[in-house]
Amino acid sequence: MTDSRPEPGSEELQCSAKGCRADAVWALRWNNPKIHTPERRKIWLACGEHRESLSAFLERRDFLRDVVPVADRDAPPG
Repeated sequence: MTDSRPEPGSEELQCSAKGCRADAVWALRWNNPKIHTPERRKIWLACGEHRESLSAFLERRDFLRDVVPVADRDAPPG
């Protein structure tokens, strides 16, 4: 799984789950505390079907920081 930000100028936001091409509904904002500063956020995008599985993957590693609607993906935490 990779950071799934669209190319500049692209409006297509797809789920980050492997093989899924569904429209993203959720932004899972995370970081790896071993390599990222506390304020750094990486983003995986999720459709409604994959939100829970992608969140669980990140939570097991203590990486998940928050989940917001995809439209709010770049908003400050809080």
